Amino acid sequence: MGKIINRIGRFSISWFVAFCLASILHTQTVLAELTALDIEISIADRLSTVYKDLIGLAPTYGIVIFIGLLIAFTVAWLLQKKLSGRSVWWYGAAGGTAIFVILMAMYPLMNITILASARSTIGLLLQVTAGICGGFLYGSMRPVNK
Repeated sequence: MGKIINRIGRFSISWFVAFCLASILHTQTVLAELTALDIEISIADRLSTVYKDLIGLAPTYGIVIFIGLLIAFTVAWLLQKKLSGRSVWWYGAAGGTAIFVILMAMYPLMNITILASARSTIGLLLQVTAGICGGFLYGSMRPVNK
């Protein structure tokens, strides 16, 4: 029972970090595009927007990331058992792949990239980076030789 609670805890922390990074990077990418149009955005407005996006994206993008990482980490665990390599790399790749697949799958389903920041290559790469960070975190928290 302790192992399961430990896994749930590690997964929850990894998901939370990946989601927060993805949300913050999304917000800052959109705000950077507005700034490029000579729109002034104060630090207070930036912080307020980050907070509102974290709260607003949690019930949608947050849940989708949760499900995506759950699937990706399960696949990484299975692959890591069959193949060699440090688990941190498997989980990092799985986290990045999960975010990429999530964002790419939304377009054919809805004919639009739901996350505005992911419409640019840089924005998409930043989202994938959030998934990689969550995956690396999960892999680094796993007990050695397990």
